[in-house]
Amino acid sequence: MEELRFTNSHEWARLEADSVTIGITDYAQSQLGDIVFIELPSVGENLEQSSQFGTIESTKAASELYAPVSGKVLAINSDLNNNPQWINESPLEKGWMLRVKIANSEEFSSLMDAAAYKEFIEKESH
Repeated sequence: MEELRFTNSHEWARLEADSVTIGITDYAQSQLGDIVFIELPSVGENLEQSSQFGTIESTKAASELYAPVSGKVLAINSDLNNNPQWINESPLEKGWMLRVKIANSEEFSSLMDAAAYKEFIEKESH
């Protein structure tokens, strides 16, 4: 989990060369409950850091998804259309949502590391 960075809206980002894989955190999926639907952007779309890129729905609520970094969508995990429960079962592996060609690596560096995110969710849950 050391290679991951986090947002205060509970997305994770993993840097892999010049691309970033994005999903939601284990904490976020546990707060949402059973995921039943996900709406993701199209390949080729440009995302701006902190802008909405999709929607996730659970049996409890619908929530917006926000881009941890700016960049162009290289791939989406289309398997989630038929298997949204993967986000609950494996949020960091099978439940990844999209891969983005990063526009500015400083944006990635500015995200919370694992220790800062852990502290953030501890404060938020009190």
